[in-house]
Amino acid sequence: MSKTLIIAEKPSVAQDIVRALTPQAGKFDKHDDHFENEQYVVSSAVGHLVEIAAPEEYDVKRGKWSFAHLPVIPPHFDLNPIDKNKGRLNALSKLIRRKDVTALINACDAGREGELIFRLIEQYAQPAKGKLNKPIQRLWLQSMTPAAIREGFEKLRSDAQMLPLADAARCRSEADWLVGINGTRAMTAFNSRDGGFFLTTVGRVQTPTLSIVVEREEKIRKHVARDYWELRANFDAQAGQYEGKWFDPAWKKNDDAERRADRLWNAADAEAIAKAVLGKPATVTEESKPSTTSCGALYDLTTLQREANSRFGFSAKTTLSIAQALYEKHKVLTYPRTDSRFLPEDYLAVAKDTAKMLATEDLPGPLAALSQHAAKSLKEGYIKPTKKVFDNAKVSDHFAIIPTLQAPRSLTEVEAKLYDMVVKRFLAVFFPPAEFLVTTRISKVETHHFQTNGKVLVKPGWLAVYGKDVDDEDANLVPVQPGEVVRTESVDVKALQTKPPARYTEATLLSAMEGAGKLIDDDELREAMAEKGLGTPATRAATIEGLITEKYMLREGRELIPTAKAFQLMTLLRGLAVEDLTKPELTGDWEFKLSEMEKGKLSRETFMAEIAAMTEKMVAKAKGYDRDTIPGDYATLKAPCPKCGGVVKENYRRFTCTGRHGDGSDACGFSIGKIPGGRSFELAEVEAFLANRKIGPLEGFRSKAGWPFTAELALVFDPEIDNWKLEFDFGEDAKKAENDGEPVDFSGQQSLGACPKCAGHVYEHGANYVCEHSVGEKVTCDFKTGKVILTQPIEPPQVHKLLTEGKTDLLENFVSNKTRRKFKAFLTYDRKEGKVVFEFEPRAGKPSGKAAPAKKTAAKKAAAKG
Repeated sequence: MSKTLIIAEKPSVAQDIVRALTPQAGKFDKHDDHFENEQYVVSSAVGHLVEIAAPEEYDVKRGKWSFAHLPVIPPHFDLNPIDKNKGRLNALSKLIRRKDVTALINACDAGREGELIFRLIEQYAQPAKGKLNKPIQRLWLQSMTPAAIREGFEKLRSDAQMLPLADAARCRSEADWLVGINGTRAMTAFNSRDGGFFLTTVGRVQTPTLSIVVEREEKIRKHVARDYWELRANFDAQAGQYEGKWFDPAWKKNDDAERRADRLWNAADAEAIAKAVLGKPATVTEESKPSTTSCGALYDLTTLQREANSRFGFSAKTTLSIAQALYEKHKVLTYPRTDSRFLPEDYLAVAKDTAKMLATEDLPGPLAALSQHAAKSLKEGYIKPTKKVFDNAKVSDHFAIIPTLQAPRSLTEVEAKLYDMVVKRFLAVFFPPAEFLVTTRISKVETHHFQTNGKVLVKPGWLAVYGKDVDDEDANLVPVQPGEVVRTESVDVKALQTKPPARYTEATLLSAMEGAGKLIDDDELREAMAEKGLGTPATRAATIEGLITEKYMLREGRELIPTAKAFQLMTLLRGLAVEDLTKPELTGDWEFKLSEMEKGKLSRETFMAEIAAMTEKMVAKAKGYDRDTIPGDYATLKAPCPKCGGVVKENYRRFTCTGRHGDGSDACGFSIGKIPGGRSFELAEVEAFLANRKIGPLEGFRSKAGWPFTAELALVFDPEIDNWKLEFDFGEDAKKAENDGEPVDFSGQQSLGACPKCAGHVYEHGANYVCEHSVGEKVTCDFKTGKVILTQPIEPPQVHKLLTEGKTDLLENFVSNKTRRKFKAFLTYDRKEGKVVFEFEPRAGKPSGKAAPAKKTAAKKAAAKG
């Protein structure tokens, strides 16, 4: 008997389909990798099982990355299994090839990516000779209720209907490959022309994302602080005292973004106003208005990542992994990799059942307080059809993240925090708005105006879910009677300075990526990207992590700081006139054309020909650039030339002496490369290097073979060239171990504690604290940590504490190699990383009307090697 094979994208969806079909199609038998009855075989992928790749003859290895082999534009793409999912791929291939399977139904997620996953699996399963020729239909689901699934089977779409979407999916994937591979190899080849291997990755999503961060950093660096003054006065009324802030009621916005109604731009004006109002009477006018705020929409992945970063310091990657565990392992959250903040319109009953579970189950720990809010939402009938929550038009491949009907059990602390966030939002979105009374008071002293604002919570509404109550609110403003004249008791003149824009955190960068379409001027492109942004919710975390891994950005606390390598890439792309790669317009243009393809208005061949032409142009620009340096906004260093004391200036490749006059007329020939060992110098690092003649140890260097290593750098005078040159210094211990391997005598020393790697004794040795088994004739361990780490001396008692108690005291004089800022940290040993790392002290919560618990920041895992 012939059967139809249904392939879902995830095992959980396959189970939902089986449950929905069982009443009509009969009971299914469960097998290792599929379900089966007389009519259907149901199985699933686990996301992507196959990746596209160039045919072998086009797959140029890294060691041969040169312009001679570029561009790489294969006539077709082969498929490679993704190693970790190979077993599932083979199982699906066998099911597709089964003789009794005569038809296929694509039940992968409703969208471009789901179409691609199925098409690549089906292509991979084709026999070497001939074709399967099994008809394909499409199950298009935006809701996973049994009724919606059964309705979807009644309205299966034909293969012909889906081919335009399949073409768009393949084009997006292949175009990303072409731009990423060719761009990365061309820029790497360009940067490696002087020798070595300087990996320079680019991509359609990662490079515009990096550009956003670099542009913000450029604004921060170019910001010039301006002095301004604010005035605050205390007024005496019959009922007590209140504060007001001076403002100019005639002020209007202009092009100067730093101007405000409450800022004065010279001290004399501020002092004159203070003198004019002190001790004088003030007339008071007051206006009170009711105000409401509603809860935000349900969470999609990006919003969840953003808020978890702001509240708990979780990275986007951490939030995704926790949410994935809550979905896969605990089954208490719906699918997290979603870009929708709405539920299908037939999910009203599911929402009520979910609230009922939350109201009746014995929720653990802090979650228990949410039961009463769930019960209230049911009792008061808050859960009802509303477009704010239920809207089919705003459900994409997946719907919003909400709790499932499964009660939580055995959650870790971080899992409980994220689950709590989702449950609170799910309940709060149905609650009525919070109601406030907002009071604006103007105190006028002669011609000068002072403003005081008050806000009182009248009805908590949805804020009750977050623990807010009317009783929690501070008292309202001190009352002033109608017609009462108050007195200006004191005036405080405060001198301040304007601040540069804030650096991006993961929370704000995720917002920028999500809203990248707003940075686009072209209306059609902006419309194409209206709900796309840069990357997808599922890939944005990986994009950020990738930029950090490739040393384009670093995390410092919660800030993301672009490195010298990032600035160098932006300078290169602008200088080569391929800055399209840095702009979200590229994604906007692709999305517009892919949308046209989905509608049948653009052919796959036309789009791919345009991508190939763009790729060829990009490679040609890099290959044909024949000038010595790339134009850019380069720095003039403060540190003098070590040979002649002249001015050292930066160009694209080097830091070079330009003589005492800075024009090159009397230059002494001194210069050093900007990327020794494949690692870019930060400006602060090269300043310190020239001033001190040494720096380090620094991480992130790469050998010619591409292996990472750590080393110190030294400026050494070479008589042969009569100038200073840069050399790597791996330390006396390394030289000794490499050259003679003689035994080391520690008999005169007292052990500082047990080695955390091998339990041997740890002693002082040269510039480090080392395990006794890491030096000498037989080296069996590699534990070592420096006596000085980032300028902070590490005394023996602290090492003893580290080895015996697991952590040093809080040490206060570390200096970042990147930013030259001082910071405080504990040192602790990370067993997983196998090295000593920094751990930052918990960050205190923001003050509010009542004491807030301290927020812990995640430990920053930065190597603290000596």
